[in-house]
Amino acid sequence: MNVFASISRLYHQFASPPYFYRISGLWLPYIMGLCALLFAYGLYSGLILAPTDYEQGEAYRIIFVHVPAAWMSMFVYMVMAVTGMIALVWRLKLAEIVMINCAPIGASFTFLALATGSIWGKPMWNTWWVWDARLTSELLLLFLYFGVIALYNAIEDRRTAARAVAILAIVGVVNIPIIHYSVEWWNTLHQGPTVTKFDKPSIHLSMLIPLLVMAIAFKLFFIGSLFMRVRTELLKREKNSKWATALLGAK
Repeated sequence: MNVFASISRLYHQFASPPYFYRISGLWLPYIMGLCALLFAYGLYSGLILAPTDYEQGEAYRIIFVHVPAAWMSMFVYMVMAVTGMIALVWRLKLAEIVMINCAPIGASFTFLALATGSIWGKPMWNTWWVWDARLTSELLLLFLYFGVIALYNAIEDRRTAARAVAILAIVGVVNIPIIHYSVEWWNTLHQGPTVTKFDKPSIHLSMLIPLLVMAIAFKLFFIGSLFMRVRTELLKREKNSKWATALLGAK
């Protein structure tokens, strides 16, 4: 019972706007500082130190940006869908704010994944774009993000808009396994998994380590960006509350 009570208390604390604002403000400098260090190490290791690929040459180095961006495009959507479900069931204002602020960040990651994939595809496939299963489902993910943003801005009442967006986000989750397994389910130009194999990754350790470092850096960038956006939105929505008034008055 004590464990469940502690989890419940922690949950309600993080659901509290003033508590989240205070804690996120304390964590934010460390998150972004570590993010910058990992980006510097990952980019230097991937673009300079990692050996040249024997098949793709120097062109393969785009994976150190493309792959983490693609991973994050799906991860952010899952965060958006989960917080949308929480917002629908428990009507938490903070969950609504997190959900809607995931959308522009996730759209940016998705666009980056598509753009870098096209840049890589030109020398590898001799074309910028093909209606490949992986590419098409990733493009659909971008449209889902755009749909969430458009729907939220089309409804004037923020709480009503959040509920509508939550439903759209949850329905769109069906596209995530399609993106992930598309290279296995269909005959596709896109290469199969190299890092997430059950036996062992088919990528050399000198390439794998910078790739994983970049993946962590991207995730920290998402957390830091989300914290900044949520903190700004909280102050807008809670500007007439006691804690926000006291905070803005102190500044």
